[in-house]
Amino acid sequence: MKPLTIPGFTEHRVVVDDGVTLHAAVGGTGSPLVLLHGFPQTHLMWRHVAADLAADHTVICPDLRGYGASDKPAESDAEVYSKRTMARDIVRLAAELGHDRFALAGHDRGALVAFRAAMDHPEAVSRALFLDVLPTLDMWDALRGVSGAVGFHLYLMAQPAGLPERMIAASADAFFASFLDTWTRTPEAIPVGVRAQYLAASAGAVPSIVADYRASAGVDVDHDTLDRESGNRLTMPVTVLQQDWGAALGYHAQGLWSAWADDLRHRTVSCGHFMAEEDPLLIAQEIRALADR
Repeated sequence: MKPLTIPGFTEHRVVVDDGVTLHAAVGGTGSPLVLLHGFPQTHLMWRHVAADLAADHTVICPDLRGYGASDKPAESDAEVYSKRTMARDIVRLAAELGHDRFALAGHDRGALVAFRAAMDHPEAVSRALFLDVLPTLDMWDALRGVSGAVGFHLYLMAQPAGLPERMIAASADAFFASFLDTWTRTPEAIPVGVRAQYLAASAGAVPSIVADYRASAGVDVDHDTLDRESGNRLTMPVTVLQQDWGAALGYHAQGLWSAWADDLRHRTVSCGHFMAEEDPLLIAQEIRALADR
């Protein structure tokens, strides 16, 4: 089956590290926007939003390191899939495409990469939008008691290398499909062909996806803890859109994000987790509003 693409966008292969090349779809003209996908997806999740925003912006939609058509280096040490390393990939990708400063939006895993990019590279990230996540430290604190079972996959993939990879690979389609099924409120937002592409891409990337999650239970916690202890904050305009997870898990999402961001707009939305596909008009509007701040 021929891979689906974003209409009107061109495909690029960009070297961002020794032995690591990212795949990215690029379209439009104007001020640059970089859009980072979540789990268990690829850059294709931005297809509607990217096509809309390309009327006003140069839109760059990469597959993250370890996902989709991007390279998947072996997890030789904890830093290979740290969000710090993955964020550096994105800054280098944008620079190679001619953009030293850009607005950045991320969903799910991509939002954690975007958070680290904004923390580590404020000279490059002019604005940041985060979809349906908490910063890593707050995420782990929020998963308490039986209600925290919603994040079972975080604990599974936090285990030492070997067992989680074997367990997931043994039933990859069922594992990854379970998130597409249970996290969406509008199933038709992810049509059959797109779903098949997500499942195939994820099944082909089990070790690197697990390594990405494993880093969020280790080295990423260390990096976020150091920032918190040092008082480092996001100084650029920030928008956060989330489902009302706080009501279910007992935390105040806006308050948690306010501890990290000086200029914050926080909004609770009614669509499901895959909001760029379930309500692309809303997401495009919010990105445009952020670009104008």
